Amino acid sequence: MTDGHEAVHDLLAGWAFGALDPAEAETVTAHLAGCESCAAEGARLKETVRLLDGPPLTAPTRSPDGVLSLALRTRTPLARVAAHAAPYAAAVTGLKALLPELAGRWTTPVVHDWDAHATVAHLLAADEHLAGRLGVDARVPPSHIEEGAHWEDAWNRRSADVIAHEHGRTPEETVADWAAQAGQLLGTPEARDAELAARAVTLMGMRLPVADHFLVRGFETWIHTDDLGRALGLAVPLPPPEHLERLVRLAVRVLGLALGPTAPPVLFSVTGGEEWVLGSADEPVQAELSLDPYDFCLLVGGRYAPQAVPRGTTGDAAAVRNVLERAASLAWL
Repeated sequence: MTDGHEAVHDLLAGWAFGALDPAEAETVTAHLAGCESCAAEGARLKETVRLLDGPPLTAPTRSPDGVLSLALRTRTPLARVAAHAAPYAAAVTGLKALLPELAGRWTTPVVHDWDAHATVAHLLAADEHLAGRLGVDARVPPSHIEEGAHWEDAWNRRSADVIAHEHGRTPEETVADWAAQAGQLLGTPEARDAELAARAVTLMGMRLPVADHFLVRGFETWIHTDDLGRALGLAVPLPPPEHLERLVRLAVRVLGLALGPTAPPVLFSVTGGEEWVLGSADEPVQAELSLDPYDFCLLVGGRYAPQAVPRGTTGDAAAVRNVLERAASLAWL
């Protein structure tokens, strides 16, 4: 596969969602005319988007296995964003599709000690960090945070304050503010311009390019949509493969930094995907660890205990345990 082919393949999801700039879209269209495999993948993605953007119905229906039919979801158009923001745009529209199912069920327990209303309020708080850095005003009065507080303590306080504030309002008001803030975030120049999104900022203890922070927002929005779906007995579809791949790569990079260069080296892979050596580059690999990409995301998202996540392993059990425990420790969702 040539570099040009790989570059176009990475743009296919954004092309299907209409999220590329004109020059990128023209490059993809020209490539598809001469590449059968990419044309087939592009057609599949376009069909998925067509289903997701299907006409609104008065009453959403479910298939017998409890999955909310993609074709019956009410979707608003995705913002025109660059490829790095497409996973967040897709996650936002996915949550919007699920929200009608919460009518009359906003007190349903979801995760941690949150009900459904609090879960959406938490996302309102979580998105405001990046939104604020990009010039979007917060929609909830500021919290009093002690100067010098550790970022995690400050974050937990802010999330709790926003949840308390939103519990004094209706769920519909909370949803409206969350959706408006998400729309403003996707409307920023950084969401549409990869060059502007290349600058690094520190948010929630992580110094990453703005583009990666958009991926974090997509990851968290999808995780909490999945939480809500589980609470309602609905299976929330996985992100498109291209988006899931981006989320996995980001999680692996963060995990590698957290493990550091002296950890016992482990060959890590996701099912059907890439391989990475985590830990020391100066020692022979001591173990191998393989996870399903969905399970890996749930582990990093704090939805699996390290000892409970399904996995394939060989070699040093202690080295594997170190990777799993460090992955789970990254969770702050």
